[in-house]
Amino acid sequence: MIKVHLRLLMLLCSFSLFGQDYFPSNSGVIANNTNYTAFTNAKIYVSPTEIINNGILLIKEGKVVGVGKSVNIPKNTTTVDLTGKTIYPSFIDMFTEFGVKTPERVRSNVRQYEASRSGFYWNDHVMPEQEVMTSFKYNSKEASEMHKLGFGVVNTHMPDGIVRGTGALIALNNGADNSMRIIDGQSAQYLSFSKSVTSAQQYPQSIMGSMALLRQMYSDADWYADGNSDTKDLSLEALNRNKNLVQIFSAGSRANLLRADKVGDAYNIQYTILGGGDEYERISEVKSTNAALILPIDFQAAYDVENPFLASTLSLSDMRSWNQEPYNPKLLAENGITFALTTHGLKSKKTFISNLMMAIEHGLSKEDALAALTTVPAKLLGKSNIGTLKTGSYANFLITSGDVFEKDSKIFENWVQGYPHVIENMNVKDIDGDYSFNLAGDAYKLSISNSTSKPKAELESGERSLGAKISYDDDWMTLTFRTKDSTNTEYIRIAANTTDGKTLKGKATMPNGNSTNFSATKSTDGKKKDKKKDNPDDSKTMSPITYPNLAYGFDEKPKSETLLFKNATIWTNESEGVLENTDVLIKDGKISKVGKDLSSGGAKVIDATGKHITAGIVDEHSHIAASSINEGGHNSSAEVSIEDVVEDDDINIYRNLSGGVTSIQILHGSANPIGGRSAIIKLKWGEPAKNLIYDNSPKFIKFALGENVKQSRSQFNARFPQSRMGVEQVFMDYFSRAKAYDALKKSGKPYRKDIEMEVLAEILNKERFISCHSYVQSEINMLMKVAEKFDFNINTFTHILEGYKVADKMVEHGVGGSTFSDWWAYKFEVNDAIPYNATIMHNAGVTVAINSDDAEMSRRLNQEAAKSVKYGGLSEEEALKFVTLNPAKLLHIDDRVGSIKVGKDADVVLWSDHPLSIYAKAEKTIIEGVTYFDLERDKQLREAIKKEKSELTNLMLQAKNKGLKTQPIKKKEKELLHCDSTNSGLTD
Repeated sequence: MIKVHLRLLMLLCSFSLFGQDYFPSNSGVIANNTNYTAFTNAKIYVSPTEIINNGILLIKEGKVVGVGKSVNIPKNTTTVDLTGKTIYPSFIDMFTEFGVKTPERVRSNVRQYEASRSGFYWNDHVMPEQEVMTSFKYNSKEASEMHKLGFGVVNTHMPDGIVRGTGALIALNNGADNSMRIIDGQSAQYLSFSKSVTSAQQYPQSIMGSMALLRQMYSDADWYADGNSDTKDLSLEALNRNKNLVQIFSAGSRANLLRADKVGDAYNIQYTILGGGDEYERISEVKSTNAALILPIDFQAAYDVENPFLASTLSLSDMRSWNQEPYNPKLLAENGITFALTTHGLKSKKTFISNLMMAIEHGLSKEDALAALTTVPAKLLGKSNIGTLKTGSYANFLITSGDVFEKDSKIFENWVQGYPHVIENMNVKDIDGDYSFNLAGDAYKLSISNSTSKPKAELESGERSLGAKISYDDDWMTLTFRTKDSTNTEYIRIAANTTDGKTLKGKATMPNGNSTNFSATKSTDGKKKDKKKDNPDDSKTMSPITYPNLAYGFDEKPKSETLLFKNATIWTNESEGVLENTDVLIKDGKISKVGKDLSSGGAKVIDATGKHITAGIVDEHSHIAASSINEGGHNSSAEVSIEDVVEDDDINIYRNLSGGVTSIQILHGSANPIGGRSAIIKLKWGEPAKNLIYDNSPKFIKFALGENVKQSRSQFNARFPQSRMGVEQVFMDYFSRAKAYDALKKSGKPYRKDIEMEVLAEILNKERFISCHSYVQSEINMLMKVAEKFDFNINTFTHILEGYKVADKMVEHGVGGSTFSDWWAYKFEVNDAIPYNATIMHNAGVTVAINSDDAEMSRRLNQEAAKSVKYGGLSEEEALKFVTLNPAKLLHIDDRVGSIKVGKDADVVLWSDHPLSIYAKAEKTIIEGVTYFDLERDKQLREAIKKEKSELTNLMLQAKNKGLKTQPIKKKEKELLHCDSTNSGLTD
C-alpha cells in the first residue's frame, strides 16, 4: 500500500501541462513529467471490438504511445502490474451542463412582445452567439462524481434558449487547468424547442411556433450570408459561423425527435438528436430520419399498485412504459440506429450505472453499450483522440476489477489525460465472502460484503444475529461485536490481516481484556450466483408494442381489404338518395360498386341486413390529435402549422372512429386574429402523424374575431388589438403588407423570404382558404368586406352563431357556415344564438356543416346533425349531409369523401341503426378500405386490456416485494383542447 501511495505521489507531483508553457508561474519550480508509465498484464479494450489479453498500455505526457501484447518499454519507465484487471477507454457524455449554471428565470407581469436586444436577431430566444466558455467554471466535485461513473470527457452547453450557441468538450482532469482540459472550446451548436428563461418575450408560445421560428431563422441566415441585409445581425453571423459544427438538438421525446428532423431536412441539416427513451414506439420512423441519437436512460420505477382503487386509474400506456423503456437501447441497436448514452435527465447521476445494467439485462449487448459510451460519441463529435486507446489518443482510461458492465465489478482508477483519479484502492485485497470461526467455545458465522469500499458485516452465533461493526484498510480488518450472552455491555474486538484475501489471521480481545489468536477461513467468495443463467427472470419479458402503443392499438398495422356489404340501407348523399337492400363493394381503397346482388371473388362478405351505411363523418372544426393549438405570441401567426404538431397517439382519434368520424380539420385556436395553418387528416389509427395528413391537402388557415382575439378576458391584454375596431385594422395592415410582398416577389427583384407573408400572399392569390372563428354579425360583415377589398372570399365562418342574421349576405359573398347545433350562453357574444341557426342558413342557400370544436361532441356528431330535423324541420338526408358531404365541400375534399359514390375513397361507416338515431352504433368505421374501428374487436380488446393490466400489475407487485423502488400513482387527465386552449406542447 505504501508503494502505491508513493507511485501516485510521484505522478501527481510531476504532472504538469504538456507542451510548451506560455504563461508565468508564481508557485515555484515547474517539473514536467516526461517519463513513461506502462500498465502491464491487463485485459485491454482498445475499442469495443479490439481486445488484448495480457496486454501493455504505455502512456507519456497524457497520450497513449503504445498498446499491444508486445510493447517496447523504455528505461526508467514506471511500471504498474495489472494482473487480473481490465482497462477500458473512459466514457464520454455528449449532453451535459457540466460547469454551467443555468440563468434564473425572468419574472415579469408585463407581456413582452419585442426583442430586448439590439444588434441581434429579432427574437431573444435565438442566441447562436452564446459561447458556453464565457460562463464555464470547472467543478472538481462534480467531475469526481462523473469519474466514479467512468466518464473522462463531457460535452457541456448552456441549456437555455431555442438556439443555445456553442458547447465545449471538456476533459475531466482535476489535475490541470482549463487550458489543458478544454479539448474543443466550440465543439457543437445546441438547439431546442424551449424558450430562454432570461427573456419574457412571448413568441413563440408553442412548439409549432418554435418550429416556425427556426425555419424563418435559417431562411434569414441564408439571406444574410448572401450580403443582402443593410443591418448588422450578430446572431445570424454566429449562426452562419457555427453551421459546420455538430448540430445537437434537444428533442426529449420521440414525437419531438421527428419534428426536429423535419425542420432539419428542410434546410439540409442533419441534427444529432437528444431522444426521450420512447423511440421504440415508432422505431421505423425514427430510423428513417437517419439521425444519430443521444439517449437518456432514465427508466421509471414501477408504480405502487397495492391499492386496487388507485391502480385502476393507471393507463395501460403508463404501465407499458415501465415495462418497455429498458428495452429501448436494445431495439435501437438491433435496428442499426446510432446512439450515444448520456446521464442527462437523471435526478441523480448515481443511478446511471444501475440503469445501464438494467438496459444490458434487457438485451443491450455489452459491446454496443461500450460503443455508445466511447467510440460513438467520439465519432459524432468528430474527435479521433478520445473514445479509444489507440496510439495518439488521450490517455483516458479506466482500471477495473473485471467486466465493467458486471454488477460486482469495481472501477479502481479513472485516468484522464494521463492524470490518475483514484476511486478505490486497487491493491486492497477483496475479502468479501462467508467465514466461520470459534472463540471461547462459541461458533460464529461471518459474512463480509463490499469490503473494498464501504464494508458491511453480518455475524451470527447459533440462532442469534449479533450486531457487528467492521472497518477494513490496508488489508487490515477490525471487527467489533457484542458477546453472545452479554447484556449489550460486553464486546469482543478483532484485528486481523489477510495476505491472500482468503484467510484472516490476527488477535481477538475478549471483554476481560485477554487476547487470543484469531483465524477465519473463507468458505465462499460471497459473489452471488447469476440467477439469470439457471432461473430466467420471467419479468424480463417485453409487453407487445402496438400501433399506437397504448390501449386499443393494433398488434400489426391493418391493411386495406376487399369488402362486400350485402343488403344494407345506403345513404348515398347523391341524387340516388337512400337505397334500400343495396350492396356496396370496396376494393383497392375505393368504392368500387353500388347496387343490388353484387358479387366479387375473394371479397370478405358482410351481412348488413337491417343496418345502414353512410359516408364517414367529417368534422370541419376539431382540436383533437394535436399537441398544441394556439400560437398567441403575435397577433398574426400565419407562419405556424398544425401539421407540425399532429399527435398520432391521441386516444380521441380512436374515440372519434367509434362515433363514425373519418376525417377532421384540426384548426389553430382563436388566440389571435390571424392564426396558424390547419391540418386536414384522416383518422388512420396506428399510422404515424405524417400518414394521417391528406395527400395534396387543400390549404387552410384559421382566422378569428371577437372576444378571444381582442383579449376581453385576459389580464395581460397588452398586445394589439384590444378592440373589434383594432381587429379590422390587423387584417387591413397584414393584407396590405402581403400585397406589397407578393408584388416584390413577382417582380423578380431580390427579396427576403418571409414565411408569414408567403402564407398571406397565398390567400390573396386564392391558393389558401380561410376558416374564421366568428360570432357577431357586425364582425362577420366586416371580414367579408375586407376580403372583397382585397379581391378574395372567406371560405368558411365557423361557430357563426349569428349566421341566421346575415345568411343572405353570406350567400352573396359565397361563404359557408360551420356551426354548433345548440350551444349558446357560454360567453357574452353568443347570447343571440338559436338552435334554428343551421336550418335557416341552409334554407337561405348557405353550405352548412355541424362541427364539434370539442373532443366529446365529435363522437356524436350524427346526433348533433339530427337536432336540425327537430329545429327547423330539415329532412333527414339534408341533416346527415351537415356532418358528411357539406363539411367535405367546405374543406374542398368532396371529390374524395362525403358521399357513397363509385370512385370515391372508401371512407364509410356501418351503423347498427338509423344513423341519426341515438341508438345507432358505429359497428365498423372504414378509411380507404382499412377497418380502423370494429365494434366486435373493441369488445375483445377490452378483455385483452384488462388481462394485460393485470399481468403488469403482478409484475409491479413483484418488483416492490423485491425491494425495488416504486412511484406513487398520480391522477392524470388529458386536457381536451378547444379554441382558447393555451397548452403549448413545450416542456420547459
